[in-house]
Amino acid sequence: MRLFGYARVSTSQQSLDLQVRALKDAGVKANRIFTDKASGSSTDREGLDLLRMKVEEGDVILVKKLDRLGR
Repeated sequence: MRLFGYARVSTSQQSLDLQVRALKDAGVKANRIFTDKASGSSTDREGLDLLRMKVEEGDVILVKKLDRLGR
């Protein structure tokens, strides 16, 4: 089992820092944290696409809030 993290903000006024820090505090390695700056309804999210290519069955994905994955 590997631990991954995903963080997303939807506006330029928001910061990924708090989400990324929370993921690191939960034990996610920095190189396994994927991020996006896009609306949750957007289908163009490079970070989420990369994460989906990396994870395998049995891996765990952490998010600070469930709505960070999308709507």
